[in-house]
Amino acid sequence: MTGALRESAADASPEARLKRLRIRAWRRGTKEMDLILGPFADDRLAAMSPGALDQFEAVLSENDQDLYLWVTGHPGAPEALRPMLDEIVAAARDRLRPA
Repeated sequence: MTGALRESAADASPEARLKRLRIRAWRRGTKEMDLILGPFADDRLAAMSPGALDQFEAVLSENDQDLYLWVTGHPGAPEALRPMLDEIVAAARDRLRPA
C-alpha cells in the first residue's frame, strides 16, 4: 500500500483510531499480551482522552517480551509508560480477580 493510500494517524477519525488501537491490542506477537491488552482496549479505549490514547499507542509500540516483563512486575519500564502500564495491570487484576 502506498503512503498516499494509507490513512495517517493524524488524519484518522476518532472511530478509526479506536478501531486500529483495538486491533493492535488483540493482535500482538504473544497470546499472553493479547489477553492482557485486548480486554483492556475493549473496556477502556472509548473513554480515554486523546493524551491517554497517545500513551496507550506508545505502549503498543513496545515489543511483547518487554511489555510482559513490565506488567508482571519486573523493573525497567520507561518512566513515560508507567502510568499507562499501571492502569493496564490494575485492569487485568480486577478482571481476573475471583468473584
